[in-house]
Amino acid sequence: MRNELDSYYLRQSEPIRACLLAVREIILKHNPDLTEAWKYSMPFFCYKKKMLCYCWIQKKTGQPYIGFVDGNKIVHPKLIAEKRSRIKIMLLDVEKDLPVKAIKEVLTKSLTMRTS
Repeated sequence: MRNELDSYYLRQSEPIRACLLAVREIILKHNPDLTEAWKYSMPFFCYKKKMLCYCWIQKKTGQPYIGFVDGNKIVHPKLIAEKRSRIKIMLLDVEKDLPVKAIKEVLTKSLTMRTS
């Protein structure tokens, strides 16, 4: 698993690689119970072994994003549903600073749903 995860990040071109690695660090530092997993050929982040979110790149635009499992239950201005029913995504602009505050807010909301 470790090799697939590291390979995923390393095969991305800059500045997407730097963006995704920064997001990875933000997510893993947000809560000690958050771990990484390789599922569906994607880097997922799990809370107590339950899937919470993942990092991916939009095929059409090449823009990285964070997909939040059960994001449909979270209200936040940075989240969009597109044509997904259960997952909402947060698009990341590699030309701008990461929306760290927004990422942490959505992570907190997502974790709160899992613990309540």
